Amino acid sequence: MGAAKDIVEWAGVPRFLFSDFPLGNSCGKPHEPDTQRFTLDLALKVLESAVGPRTTVQSPLRWNDDGDWKQDYNNIERMPAEEVARRRAEFDKVKQVALAQRKQAGGGDVLAGSAPLQGRVSPLFQQSMSASGVAPSEP
Repeated sequence: MGAAKDIVEWAGVPRFLFSDFPLGNSCGKPHEPDTQRFTLDLALKVLESAVGPRTTVQSPLRWNDDGDWKQDYNNIERMPAEEVARRRAEFDKVKQVALAQRKQAGGGDVLAGSAPLQGRVSPLFQQSMSASGVAPSEP
């Protein structure tokens, strides 16, 4: 189950139920157990009945009637300045927590390049990163 169709299909998952909902809501609408149950049931049917690998089925459920949520969802141009400031402050807090956790784990500041990926990720991941043109930082 997922909401980022292009990414999930690019990854080549064997079976995929696509919900055209905002990210984080691929299992159905919040506080609507009926849509969540329907989505789970449909995902299990996709798992059982897919005719082959890389099968994608789109859920018939819609977030709203007109699809305008796609224009509004995290669109900074449609947000009041106060909301943008609130979200930036919240994001900055989360980044500080993540940095503290990385430092506590001995990882250093990855963004500054002081914590190379070499030896900390699988060789297959390193190979795929190199093939995609994204090279891990070196010591």
